[in-house]
Amino acid sequence: MFLALRELRFARGRFLLMGAVVALMAALSVILSGLSSGLVDHGVSGLRDMKADSFAFDEAVTSDQFSRSTVDVSAAGDWRAIDGVTDATPVGSALVHAESDAGVQFSAALFGIAEGGFLAPELLDGDPVASAENGVVISEGIANEGLAIGDVITIDRIGTELTVVGTTGSASYGHVAIVYLPLATWQEVAYGIPGEVPSSAYEIATAIALQHDGELADTEVAGTAAISKQESFNASPGYEAETSTMLLIQVFLYVISALVVGAFFTVWTVQRQPEIALLKAMGASSGYVVRDALAQVLVVLLGATALGGAAGWALGAAMPEGMPFVLETIPVLTGFALIIVLGAAGALVAIRQITRVDPLTALGGAR
Repeated sequence: MFLALRELRFARGRFLLMGAVVALMAALSVILSGLSSGLVDHGVSGLRDMKADSFAFDEAVTSDQFSRSTVDVSAAGDWRAIDGVTDATPVGSALVHAESDAGVQFSAALFGIAEGGFLAPELLDGDPVASAENGVVISEGIANEGLAIGDVITIDRIGTELTVVGTTGSASYGHVAIVYLPLATWQEVAYGIPGEVPSSAYEIATAIALQHDGELADTEVAGTAAISKQESFNASPGYEAETSTMLLIQVFLYVISALVVGAFFTVWTVQRQPEIALLKAMGASSGYVVRDALAQVLVVLLGATALGGAAGWALGAAMPEGMPFVLETIPVLTGFALIIVLGAAGALVAIRQITRVDPLTALGGAR
């Protein structure tokens, strides 16, 4: 690495400039990774944390199932009879606006669950749903609005009153904090006409949540079709569009990093051809010179990525609380690895010209 290190010292201005560009890309990678993870967490954390392996929706509904699907609660019994299914329970979902008795207005995702079922959230404080009449458990996002145990929530336009009996973690759905309530109460809210709820309203739900061993993909029972919990994320509002957009931005970032690093080292290789020719005239093999140049690339990429990653991590930690931003180690390290590998690949394409440098150039053969 004699020549590589000497050139890093001699042309430090150019390498610092290139390093700054790579560092900015690494910082941007951290920010994009945090935003992507934050959007996922803010959009489907409630679904992700549910102790369900799959959800069965109306088989006729193929998109936005949590908003459009309606199933019969009796389908849960049919699913329990399927080999491999250990438990099944109906679940309802709806997005509403509400107001507390203290005048706090907020939006909420109502999740109707069976009392004592496997979908019951883990409590931070208080009691489970239905421990009081129309008792509900609120997530931290709503508790942070100023609501507490004992407060009464009134559903907008419908007028149904719900009493907060417990709190759970930061569960959200469709970027809206979740309220867990008894399935029967959800069915009354979903029907939308207080005091005039027919018996048929208590026979509906949004989906059947399933616990099972093995796979249930594409299984159809009682007019419902099962999809895995991971696949069900796409059934929530905006999830697929958001994640696809963030993934496309990240892909372009990695492609640009490879092109920028490759372009820089293409120019640099052309400029240092006399030095390379001198090394080859002194007996250095093409492999030695290529390894020397690649080591130079890796020094720049590793150092700049580490600095940019640290800066990006610090910026991420300083993000305002209201922004959906979550830093996860594995996605961030994956982004760093892609920047280094793709950058090195781009540079390797550029420095392949080294193998064609004629050592006679150093001896004046060109003249």
